[in-house]
Amino acid sequence: MDQKNKNSKKPKYSKFSQQELPAWKPILTPGWVITTFIIIGALFIPTGLLALAASDSVVEIIDRYDEACIPDAYTQKAESYIQNPNEKKTCTRTIRVPKKMVAPIFVYYQLENFYQNHRRFVKSKSDKQLRDPQAEGDTQNCFPIDYTTDNKPIVPCGLIAWSLFNDTYKLSSRGKAIDIDKKGIAWKSDMEAKFGSDVYPKNFQNGPLIGGAKLDDSIPLSKQEDLIVWMRTAALPKFRKLYGKINTDLDAHETITAEVENNYNTYRFGGRKKLVLSTTTWIGGKNDFLGIAYISVGGLCLFMAINFILLYVFRPRRLGDPSYLSWNRQPIV
Repeated sequence: MDQKNKNSKKPKYSKFSQQELPAWKPILTPGWVITTFIIIGALFIPTGLLALAASDSVVEIIDRYDEACIPDAYTQKAESYIQNPNEKKTCTRTIRVPKKMVAPIFVYYQLENFYQNHRRFVKSKSDKQLRDPQAEGDTQNCFPIDYTTDNKPIVPCGLIAWSLFNDTYKLSSRGKAIDIDKKGIAWKSDMEAKFGSDVYPKNFQNGPLIGGAKLDDSIPLSKQEDLIVWMRTAALPKFRKLYGKINTDLDAHETITAEVENNYNTYRFGGRKKLVLSTTTWIGGKNDFLGIAYISVGGLCLFMAINFILLYVFRPRRLGDPSYLSWNRQPIV
């Protein structure tokens, strides 16, 4: 072998590297195209109708309370009211059940105009600290919620945990309390992998500026499900997070009394707060988008199929001979 061939960077020949492996190369004749469009339309439209029907069967109650829970004297200065520790924050709301709600009924809090996806907000946490009790000093991404004034590490540190939602809800009907189950609201993978079972809150919300809810120092982070739900940040400024579950049915036209503890300060940035009660179906909660998308795509495919049929019938074109295609030619010996 000469020196030129020895230094060559030309790869060793193979059918794979030269893209000569056997391949299916279909010829898209009018019959195949029309049939494909018809099949897609026939599958997508019924699927979309089923998804819409399932979404329509979801019973959902939405009650916005951020403005209604501000006393008349504080209408123009809501933020000073929410920051005043001497003012009573309890607010009573009346909710009417439009149709029977079959358990489990999910209780959500909905926030609007809250940008959890802000880059600085999303980065303001320490995954290592949340998992490992030996890493409580790992707070480099958590400034300014990293250390107390006497230089003790905050666990969990960062803006996400510090801003933990702290409104509370108590529901009752006919004078009897409705139990809201707070267990099982977080992802199991988060509880087992992201939050340590031997990591406990330390120095949390002990500073001069309180951002949100406090945490029980005797409960490990893996059991603090409200925190785990909150720290799975939302992608959009309007989002819902699971607060709890009701495991009993609610009858149609039943009146629910909601005692809301209005603590969370959304007034500074013009945010909105809503209490949501919702049932679910096989597609999840109430969402018409999936059904509309399926019907739209299916309808477009049927429309294209009809157009191709009309063109094929009234203005047909002679098809070429497939034997002239490069992959159908016989190799020259």
